[in-house]
Amino acid sequence: MNRILFVYLIVVSYSISFAQPTYNVKKLYTTIVNDTAVNSYVIDTNPKAVRYDLYVRDTTVNFTGEKAKAIDINGSIPGPTLYFTEGDTAEIYVHNEMEIETSIHWHGLIIPNQYDGVPYLTTPPIKPGQTYLYKFPLVQSGTYWYHSHSGLQEQSGLNGALIIYKRPEPPMKEYTLLLSDWTNENPYEIERSLHMASDWYAIQKGSVQSYGEALTQGYFMTKLTNEWKRMLAMDVSDVYYNAFLTNGKIQQALPGLKPGDKIKLRVINGSSSTYFWLQFAGGKLTVIASDGSDVVPVDVDRMIVGVAETYDIIVTIPDNKSYEFRATSEDRTHHTSLWLGNGAKVSAPTLPTLEYFEGMKMMNDMMNMDGTMKNMGMQMSLQQMDMNTVMYPENTDTITTLNYAMLKAPFKTTLPKGPTKVLHFNLTGNMNRYVWSINNKTLSESDKILIKKGENVKIILYNGTMMRHPMHLHGHYFRVLNGHGDYDPLKNVIDIMPMEIDTIEFAARYYGDWFFHCHILYHMMSGMGRIFSYEDSPQNPEIPDPKEALQHFYSDDRMFHPMVRVGLESSGSDGEAMLANTRFQFQTEWHVGINKMKGYEDETEFGKYLDPMQWWFPYIGWDVRNWNTSGHDKNLFGQSNTADKRKVLVAGVQYTLPMLVIADGRIDTQGKLRFQLMRDDIPITARLRLNLMVNTDRESMVGFRYIITKYFGISTHYDSDMGYGAGITLNY
Repeated sequence: MNRILFVYLIVVSYSISFAQPTYNVKKLYTTIVNDTAVNSYVIDTNPKAVRYDLYVRDTTVNFTGEKAKAIDINGSIPGPTLYFTEGDTAEIYVHNEMEIETSIHWHGLIIPNQYDGVPYLTTPPIKPGQTYLYKFPLVQSGTYWYHSHSGLQEQSGLNGALIIYKRPEPPMKEYTLLLSDWTNENPYEIERSLHMASDWYAIQKGSVQSYGEALTQGYFMTKLTNEWKRMLAMDVSDVYYNAFLTNGKIQQALPGLKPGDKIKLRVINGSSSTYFWLQFAGGKLTVIASDGSDVVPVDVDRMIVGVAETYDIIVTIPDNKSYEFRATSEDRTHHTSLWLGNGAKVSAPTLPTLEYFEGMKMMNDMMNMDGTMKNMGMQMSLQQMDMNTVMYPENTDTITTLNYAMLKAPFKTTLPKGPTKVLHFNLTGNMNRYVWSINNKTLSESDKILIKKGENVKIILYNGTMMRHPMHLHGHYFRVLNGHGDYDPLKNVIDIMPMEIDTIEFAARYYGDWFFHCHILYHMMSGMGRIFSYEDSPQNPEIPDPKEALQHFYSDDRMFHPMVRVGLESSGSDGEAMLANTRFQFQTEWHVGINKMKGYEDETEFGKYLDPMQWWFPYIGWDVRNWNTSGHDKNLFGQSNTADKRKVLVAGVQYTLPMLVIADGRIDTQGKLRFQLMRDDIPITARLRLNLMVNTDRESMVGFRYIITKYFGISTHYDSDMGYGAGITLNY
């Protein structure tokens, strides 16, 4: 019986017996290098249950010369690698020694629903001081991993590798690499900053694409077109990371290898939001498995591994030298390395800096004025056409790069016969406000997708955004329909590139609720996910109040994020404070004049963003003002001007115009109309910003801000109420 049928015919239910045949691992070859074992195995047939105890603790680390808070497991980041053999029973005790709740999800494993580890959906959160037992049979083999599914804990280091050996496992040297991205910043600050459209990370990465840079590099019209179409600058990643790590270190070494040795590298992308380019200085990469499932071996020069994907790769040591296996972040800011072999070091090629303006030019050609993508008459799929190549300075014509069309299963993967349910998922998003969704609805705005046991589910995925999305299905393998027919490969994560249409299908053979989501952590938290729910499933004993638990589960993309900006200048103080989530926003702005231009004003608004791109923002609020400076009896509508004194309620609507200008029309309770045009943060250079405002009450403002740090800048501006001023601006 082939492996796929073995997986499908295992009945994963509450009545599973845990006393089933198992196979014991005996080590033939072990070399300890940097606390990591390189092992080859044969298998005997002694049944066993395998127990691990995982202690989750708060800790402090120093990966980059700066101390930062983190979460470790058993004192290490990443956590310990868990080893099993296909047929084992896993007994994993997770002890939460933190002061907040946590969870563990067993990524890629086919296990009983109540142990999948998604808090409030399948498994209860592990409260502070509690221990939770995950106990499940292992019906598969391959390279997998585990990580927290609670908030942003994965970004703080709460993950580890999980290896399940075959029966029997062919003897071979091997090494497991868990790649991760590391930031010294609090992950919640990252999430908040992304929602507030801060471009501090672009400054750190050198990807601002300001007007000054566009002018000096000959792309001024490209930049102008970009903003005319109401788009932000081109980028391939959202976050600047201080370091990228291999098993918790920037550099690892594995010297105990000789010329001609072959070694299997089990590569796990355990990052929160980073894609990695993989290269080997010693020659080809032979890909033999993806997401734990075998594929027919394929040789490539390089490959990109999406967030949460795993690959088994064989490399050969060609000589008495130390060869670099390098993982470079897609934005090419840093890399992490494993050095294989002895002797003089041979480095992998350094990937040059991305040509962002070429990417911007491409993006302009692909986008409509309404923010949607054009129908280009093409149907790209399976990573076969990487549009980002326009940004690659290196010559890719002679480089063989892995894509999904190259993957072929060595066994038949055809689904059992049954009715087919077809779903169309359009991956949607709004970079301006950092809202990520499916079919223009976030997770909390959508209903569960009901499926029936015994049917086959086909999902047609279209990526209508300018970002890649690694979509992961919990608890199931799916087939990637890539033209190999009965031998289409199995995966549990599929990377959907911009403008791609890909089709996957899986057999609905289990029970319960299963999460399907983008595995970029900040996209998932913003709402890019769905729940597949089996009809007529038994009550999950781990979730006694499913309605209440579901509302808790939905809270991630409903979360409100604060922002404050305060200017302290010689003419007085102005600023704004905001509390916003994916749809709603509460905002207040104030101006306080001193010296000759004394006075104050407060404008407060509460509203909801509408339409898929959220260009429209109707609001209500109030305006309280006391100045004696306008000198104008009438506004531009011919009405008596209340720019000096007013205390009114207001209702209005804002709309984002081309060039990202906010048009604001309102009426107040005195019947006075006001129309205003405003644009903040026009990027003149990488750090210099221009702010503009003018309205029909004859008020105007022009100002500059030079960004020193994420939270501090130098500013100057002219305001028709406050006059000229210079000082500092504080941001949060």
